[in-house]
Amino acid sequence: PLVRVFYLDYRNITAQNNVSVGIDATAIDSKSPTYELLDNNFIAQLRTVRNMDIHITGPGTGQMYQTFLSDGSVSINLGGMNPYKKETTPIAYPSFLEQYVTAGTPYIKGLYYPINKRRDGIKRAEVVQLIRQAAELIMKGYAIPVSSKENLAPDGQVFVDQCQGDANFCQLVTIRRSGQFWCNNMWTEDLVHERRQWAEGGFPINGANVICPFNRTLLRSLRNKYGIEYRPGRE
Repeated sequence: PLVRVFYLDYRNITAQNNVSVGIDATAIDSKSPTYELLDNNFIAQLRTVRNMDIHITGPGTGQMYQTFLSDGSVSINLGGMNPYKKETTPIAYPSFLEQYVTAGTPYIKGLYYPINKRRDGIKRAEVVQLIRQAAELIMKGYAIPVSSKENLAPDGQVFVDQCQGDANFCQLVTIRRSGQFWCNNMWTEDLVHERRQWAEGGFPINGANVICPFNRTLLRSLRNKYGIEYRPGRE
């Protein structure tokens, strides 16, 4: 299919001056059946998003817009590299960050830059292939709702399986307890690549050595199951 691709800076999408938007009232709305809302930048941005079939962005705030895509759309996460300011060093590892947003949006399909190729940077050929894959999904259609696990990157799927196979770990990362902030405050990629608080021997944070226990043998077997390349290292 013919796909029109363009770069978009949300900061450049602005409201039209003195334009109002008609809003249909809900059954419990106390206002009149139809009332007007002055157009603003966010409304203008949402209008643009609703007209997209494929949304492509890297980790960060841009991921939050995918929840406003139309049913049957596709979100492509290009990923990044951690740790911050060491992205080009040998210890860097791939990071998709807010993939939980995609997992929690069952009316769209999420695609991800190949996790083991992300260390080599973003290549045009890989992005084109992802766009073609997304276009094919849209043209053929896919079942909705999409399962949350299906909408995760490989490392996100490792996290789900780890939680299912390691009950103590799952409680540690999902239940807030005093003194365990750093085990709740986590990114999936840090666990999968055994970094920071998930590293053997722990990690110094605010003058203390923080260790979050988990079944390391299970994690390593899951990493192999999903074909995720692992390079040992400490930041």
